[in-house]
Amino acid sequence: MPAAIRAEDLTKIYVKRRSLREMTLRPLGRAERVVALREVSFEACEGETFGLLGPNGAGKTTLLKILACLVLPSGGRATVNGADVARDDGTVRRSIGFATSDERSFYWRLTGRENLEFFASLYGLDASLARRRTSELVETIELQEVADQQFMNFSTGMKQRLAIARALLHDPQVLCLDEPTRSLDPIAAKHLRTFIAARLRREHGKTVLIATHNLQEAEEMCDRVAILDRGRLLRLGSVAEITSGLPGREHYVLTVAGLGEPPRDPRWTLLVERRDGDLARLLAEVERGGGALSDLLRRVLDGRGTIVSCSRREPSLQEVFDLMEASPGGEAGR
Repeated sequence: MPAAIRAEDLTKIYVKRRSLREMTLRPLGRAERVVALREVSFEACEGETFGLLGPNGAGKTTLLKILACLVLPSGGRATVNGADVARDDGTVRRSIGFATSDERSFYWRLTGRENLEFFASLYGLDASLARRRTSELVETIELQEVADQQFMNFSTGMKQRLAIARALLHDPQVLCLDEPTRSLDPIAAKHLRTFIAARLRREHGKTVLIATHNLQEAEEMCDRVAILDRGRLLRLGSVAEITSGLPGREHYVLTVAGLGEPPRDPRWTLLVERRDGDLARLLAEVERGGGALSDLLRRVLDGRGTIVSCSRREPSLQEVFDLMEASPGGEAGR
């Protein structure tokens, strides 16, 4: 499948402005340089949902801004549908949409519909096409009931949806979303994730690039992820591939009926979190690879226990980083 987005050794260095006091006291001093991205390389295929995963300050937003032609790279190269972001920004802007969680860029006293029509005019759509495109997107993002209310009265989830609609006004093939569920309550976040997966990706075939610091969200939405930390690419692949290749143990939650003495083995650690009558909830740390988990479940059944449920608990993003730092080789293969 062809690549919709390609980054090759992408680097971004910011030069911090010196204060007047610094320039007075140290007129010959050099300005501080901050490396936001350090030789990052990856590809996102057409129709793929690709995640940029990392903590605040990892370089995710900088990378999205480079792809959206809002920031020039200091080194390396990036293309969107074959067009270079530094040399052919006009073509790139026509094929990419960029949505952030920053609501300050909307006009608060205009309605949601008026906002979309205004930004459509900035994309060069004439009045008739702007109205038609706005009506289509209001229906697509399911804001028909509130589209004619002032933006200031929108909930956070509605504002996020409107930001995505604005990014879709010119019907781009690639959509970049910067922390799309930030500040949303769990229900609103789930609805937005479903909308992105079902409507944007499956129905409209968009290539979606999502920046997030939520590992569970990335696993739910993304085909593959690139994990960034302090501007470096640490790992690249699906969440399952990334976590399965790490040292340490996997974590599971078991609910077992009729459990007697928990089975013991050096390959696992079992903690009985609570008992409720005949049911016991166990927290299990199991050696990676699958063999130890199979033996654990078999031992439970051999002891006449009934396994009611078994679910894997994914490590937190911080745990992933800690495990990566502990693993030989550290950084990812590309």
